[in-house]
Amino acid sequence: MSTTTAPAGEADQYRLPANVKPTHYDVTIKTDLEKLRFQGFVKISLDVKEATSKVVLNTSNLDLGKATLYSDALKAEQVTTATAFDKVQERTTYQLTDVLPAGSKAELKIIFEGELTGNMLGYYKASWEHEGKKKYYALTQFEPTAARRAFPCWDEPLLKATFAVTLISRADTVNLSNMPAISEDIIEAGVNTPADLSEILVGTQNEKWKISKFQTTPPMSSYIVAFANGHFEFLETSVVMPLSGKTVPLRIYTTSDVIHQAQFALDVKAAVLPLYEKVFDVEYPLPKLDTLVASDFDAGAMENWGLITGRTSAFLLDPERADQQAKKYVASVQSHEVAHMWFGNITTMEWWNYLYLNEGFATLMGEVIIPDKQVAIPIPVFPEWRVTSEFITEHLSRAMSLDSKFSSHPIEVECPDANHINQIFDALSYSKAASVLRMLSSYVGEEKFLKGVSLYLKKKLFANSVTHDLWEGISTATGINITELMENWITKIGYPVLTVTENAKGIIIRQDRFLETGAAEPKDNETIWNIPLSILSVKDGQGVVDTSAILQEREKFFPLDTSKPFKLNAGTTGVYRVLYSPERLALIAAEAAKENSVFSLDDRMGLVYDSQALSKAGLSKLSSSLTLIDLWKNEKEYLVWGAIANSVDGLISIWWEHPEVVDKLNGFRRSLFVPLVEKLGYEYPAKEPRDTTLLRTLAVKQAAEAGDEGVIKELKSRFQHFKETGNDSKIPADLQRTIYSVAVKHGGREEYNKMVDIHDKPKTPSEKISAIRAMGVTQDPALLDETTKFITNKARDQDITYFFGALEGNFKARRKLTKYLQDEYDVLVKRFEGNFTLGYLVKYGTEFYSSKADHTAIETWFKDKDTSKYNQSLAQALDSIRARSDYVERSTDDLRGWLVQKGLHQQ
Repeated sequence: MSTTTAPAGEADQYRLPANVKPTHYDVTIKTDLEKLRFQGFVKISLDVKEATSKVVLNTSNLDLGKATLYSDALKAEQVTTATAFDKVQERTTYQLTDVLPAGSKAELKIIFEGELTGNMLGYYKASWEHEGKKKYYALTQFEPTAARRAFPCWDEPLLKATFAVTLISRADTVNLSNMPAISEDIIEAGVNTPADLSEILVGTQNEKWKISKFQTTPPMSSYIVAFANGHFEFLETSVVMPLSGKTVPLRIYTTSDVIHQAQFALDVKAAVLPLYEKVFDVEYPLPKLDTLVASDFDAGAMENWGLITGRTSAFLLDPERADQQAKKYVASVQSHEVAHMWFGNITTMEWWNYLYLNEGFATLMGEVIIPDKQVAIPIPVFPEWRVTSEFITEHLSRAMSLDSKFSSHPIEVECPDANHINQIFDALSYSKAASVLRMLSSYVGEEKFLKGVSLYLKKKLFANSVTHDLWEGISTATGINITELMENWITKIGYPVLTVTENAKGIIIRQDRFLETGAAEPKDNETIWNIPLSILSVKDGQGVVDTSAILQEREKFFPLDTSKPFKLNAGTTGVYRVLYSPERLALIAAEAAKENSVFSLDDRMGLVYDSQALSKAGLSKLSSSLTLIDLWKNEKEYLVWGAIANSVDGLISIWWEHPEVVDKLNGFRRSLFVPLVEKLGYEYPAKEPRDTTLLRTLAVKQAAEAGDEGVIKELKSRFQHFKETGNDSKIPADLQRTIYSVAVKHGGREEYNKMVDIHDKPKTPSEKISAIRAMGVTQDPALLDETTKFITNKARDQDITYFFGALEGNFKARRKLTKYLQDEYDVLVKRFEGNFTLGYLVKYGTEFYSSKADHTAIETWFKDKDTSKYNQSLAQALDSIRARSDYVERSTDDLRGWLVQKGLHQQ
């Protein structure tokens, strides 16, 4: 059973009273895109669970008008006014003149209006340019707690209800919602004005307006309700579903200027939707599935039931000019959001502490299991992507990096109020949860795992769930006590490092909590995890994996022939690090470097990430992890090179204020990547393997960043040709980001201005991001000041994190970035209040320091600030600085010694 639910009294103050429960909403919204306002009313059917004379529900940033309540027991309607508003909890209380008896039914009607702000929350406005003019459309973003900004509601995931949405808008616009429209009528004044809408329709007599009514939804949580209004265009297709045999229409909507870039995302949706139905053995219950692409969007995308929404970079690309990174991102996001139609929408977590049941699953299913199944299916959407291997870099490594900090949190985490809820949409709820579920799937077998998932979904159709419900499904499918096996992975913070010691008869394995700052103190080292060991050994020249071996105590002996190669965590499916003796690590590294080694690509990636993390924590020497990388100079696999690049980048970023170390590390980086550039060149043949494309892109980027003169000269000349002719044929899509950055970093005002022009009128979302990153890498202090002014005055809210990320990566800009964050602090907090963005700005603006003095300075600066909306990000950034400064103090001599011994020098 779950152990993290708060005591009743404590939880109650953050939860709405349970005296009444909503069962159905009629939501009517009139959107005026010229006045940028909306108005409407909601009629909410209520079951009265306990006798009460007051009704409490969520509202925020709405002007509330008249409210009436009809009680079937009292056979009476009463007008009521809001008697109290709690701004912190975002609740309005209506005091009634009579007591509603328990067991009765009532209907509450509330009139309201609000402003379409640009803050990407609730019901908000997004802008685009059409024929030189700025135009607006409106859409919703409700997760986690912003439905209450669009209409009064019981805004908690457990309180599911059905929703019937009516949208009133100007006649030339398009209205969208979760369900298909059942009617759409032009309003003629005095002819067909519905009586209940007469108040809202005042003032529309001389203009053309229309009413769109939508089908009623199945029972659902308020955070996945969605609607939109604007001048949208669409592409469409349809799919026949394998269980129901129904034909489901699929559309993707956006504005006319970019609709031609939406086909790829539509193709992905068509490829994966039937697969999910088949794999889960649960029918997709809605009659359609739309996607709306928005030019202003806070998160990446949102899984509103029947109407997925998201930013342009998540759903748009030009297939003729798309780089591999953009394609992978669009495919992953679309597949992830479709997974939510089951995980989150059909079956919804009971409260936000179980967010991982939505996000961990959508990450694993949407980005690994389903795309992996696609490879065998002749649909031209997913090429030969190594999704299971890419997961190690994109999710497992990212999660373990965050989870090795003191400021980490369990996957199932207390989040009583809205400030906490916003902060848990992080690498632990997504990536660590997906990694732990992947480990479980690997241990019990994917087929049984998916069978258990299907049982879980069927038991909780249109209902809410907690962790134990999932374990029960997988236990039934496997015959294993999954609750016992998984409890500590979900409810406890951190993960283990396994220390392996050998003797002639086998190995002794000990588990301790892994922390990036070094060996854990006894008080931080109390958890004992149940760890699937996946021991890979060699028998008759073949690799054999023992999947049954499991460590359930602090330390245990396992018999093994240690005279032959062996390795724990075969395939890097486990969420733990492994510490071998230096001698054993050297033997494993040498074996892994051989052609046709028993150690797979995934094993090699895991070894690189483990060796770097263990040296950072002081559990092994940094020089030994660099020797491992040096041994693998003849590696052929892109993904191993990617892990190597991440490791060396990480070291350069930590020692950034030690120029002599950075110069030598760049020499090492050139020795690794320049030979690859010489071998692979700069051209991208049409039908080459995807991994070759990715390896070339990586090698050129690394060589350029390491300062190789030949590579920089080549990239600058390609940009020069583009600048002089306007023809970008010498800039391959996959090298666009690197070429733009090199041009600005090694150029001046002209190159910088060109990026500003591209930012303002990009051909694709990807090109815009390339221009933003380039504006952040300039070495000219005056141009850096222009970039920070640009953030304040011109950048879209959704793009700020790209600017901060670029400046964080530029050593010349780092201290300027912190100063900008501090100088503009009040403006930024107001601008991003309630968004996911704020925490990222704090993190990106501070986490890169590597000295104790800077740690103290950052900590001191934030001391008197209200950090409640981003305290987790700040704590993580401070932990990072502490670990980095410890690393520099502990390992600088070892690092210098290794670099000198290798004969590395500045170019």
